Amino acid sequence: MDFIRGGMLGSGSFATVYLATHTKQSLNFPSITAVKSSENYTSHFLQKEKHILDCLGSSPHIIKCFGHDFTFENGEDCYNIFLEYAAGGTLSDQLKNHGGKFSETLIRRYTRSVLEGLKHIHENGFVHCDIKLENILVFDNGNVKISDFGLAKETGLEHGEKKLEFRGTPIFMAPESVNDSVYESPVNIWALGCAVVEMITGKPAWIMSSKENMWSLMIRIGIGKELPLIPDELSEEGKYFLKKCFVKDPLKRWSAEMLLKHPFISDDDETVLSMKELSLPLMSPRTHFDFIQWAFSTVKTLPTERLQQLVT
Repeated sequence: MDFIRGGMLGSGSFATVYLATHTKQSLNFPSITAVKSSENYTSHFLQKEKHILDCLGSSPHIIKCFGHDFTFENGEDCYNIFLEYAAGGTLSDQLKNHGGKFSETLIRRYTRSVLEGLKHIHENGFVHCDIKLENILVFDNGNVKISDFGLAKETGLEHGEKKLEFRGTPIFMAPESVNDSVYESPVNIWALGCAVVEMITGKPAWIMSSKENMWSLMIRIGIGKELPLIPDELSEEGKYFLKKCFVKDPLKRWSAEMLLKHPFISDDDETVLSMKELSLPLMSPRTHFDFIQWAFSTVKTLPTERLQQLVT
């Protein structure tokens, strides 16, 4: 493919994202895309992401992949996938541009779009495993799309002996993931609830003291009855919505399909936002690599006896 690699938009443990300008007109490619690249010998997660996006097919709520290729640059073989370019950056970027809080009208609109994306993902047999504001991209018409499928997995798929593993970003993890290393579709709903809290307050769903660390957070999430605090400033409909996301038992947690019928978003205003309302960033937008504190960029395993020591 003929393209010019532009400035870097973001980077993570698996890959780096650049702006790409395509030099030949094509019906399959827009003239501007994002290109996500990694060295070929470390491209497993990137190739996996491409495969999952291909399996998911077209959805207006999931980032589109236009194709892939291999290049030889600076003495290295590289693997590249070409993705939609999001002029508005991430929802995390937009939250900062809005002074740390979104209006409830925007929250309802964004939440509905993410739920539509999750419904599509779940119906096609996958679990995203890392839903958070940094992984939701904003386009110049105000639409948002789920991105970064590097940690996604097939529903129910396990290889070999089950291990205790932490997959995704700890502060968004569901209790069943912490306790039993379970990563099925309900974990995305719990994480969405955490994202909604952050959109309302500008702060993480779990309030932590300076003395707490990741392991104390894991214990709070996995053990006992404590739940993330539901913001007082949210409407009664919104509070009820979050209560259906923050159910400890994943079998009783509402699904994406059920939540799409909830009054918090079922009466959502579909008005298209203007560029001014979007608060597009003045600097180059960042992508889905703007990880928050304690973000795992890969799957981490921990011996069961080690977790038991931390608990006791």
